[in-house]
Amino acid sequence: MDMEGKVVRSRFKRVCVFCGSSTGKRKCYRDAAVELAQELVGRRLDLVYGGGSIGLMGLVSQAVHHAGGNVLGIIPRTLMSKEITGETVGEVRPVADMHQRKAEMARHSDCFIALPGGYGTLEELLEVITWAQLGIHDKPVGLLNVDGYYNYLLTFIDKAVDDGFIKPSQRHIIVSAPNAKELVQKLEDYVPVHDGVIAKAS
Repeated sequence: MDMEGKVVRSRFKRVCVFCGSSTGKRKCYRDAAVELAQELVGRRLDLVYGGGSIGLMGLVSQAVHHAGGNVLGIIPRTLMSKEITGETVGEVRPVADMHQRKAEMARHSDCFIALPGGYGTLEELLEVITWAQLGIHDKPVGLLNVDGYYNYLLTFIDKAVDDGFIKPSQRHIIVSAPNAKELVQKLEDYVPVHDGVIAKAS
């Protein structure tokens, strides 16, 4: 909802959020997860996420669920004992492995947002960026750059463009913003660039 309490219309139905199974050491990461959840619910967007009840995963899913939003968690059976402690919210769909988890999360989502996280978050993020680069999908990909968390990653991507490993047009596959409201708006406004790559998968 906007400042007057009106529901903001979205071109999306479901947003996939990649994030840590840890909350990190700083309060700003936890606050950002809750702020993102509020932005999703305010726009009546469903959440698709990694299915865990711990870390930022748990915070964002619980905040969306408790505010009345729909939540779909997709988790490999082998991680259920590690990433689910206590009560889960919404629908939790067990899958065979990490590859199936990522494929299902992507299939059920209209765009992607990465909150701060570690290796797993980065791996999920870079895979959907690569899929966009290859033309497998044209869904927007956003970084919630909380307090500059992703600055070094963005600098690396700029270096890869400068040194000829990423096309300049493909630098714009990824958008970033310091807060949820600005990021979701950038995703809403995103227009994909097509470089004559392979056809989009259905």
